[in-house]
Amino acid sequence: MGDDLEVKLAKKGRMAALVIAGSMILWIGAQWVGKQLGLPARYAFLFDFAAIGALIWALVNIYQIWRMRQNADKNGQGL
Repeated sequence: MGDDLEVKLAKKGRMAALVIAGSMILWIGAQWVGKQLGLPARYAFLFDFAAIGALIWALVNIYQIWRMRQNADKNGQGL
């Protein structure tokens, strides 16, 4: 069971990392494109809120990973 949990945690960790990296790349790109096209500031706020949403999602997943690791250690499953 320890190997299954380790694989699950690794997948969740990779997904969180990809969301963080991807959201930052898209956010920077959206800010640059918006400036080049002269989009109104409300679009910049829209991009900001989308990036914040993605980062909150990643933070929740990281917290879940942390809790799963704690529970595994507490139950003696170890990783």
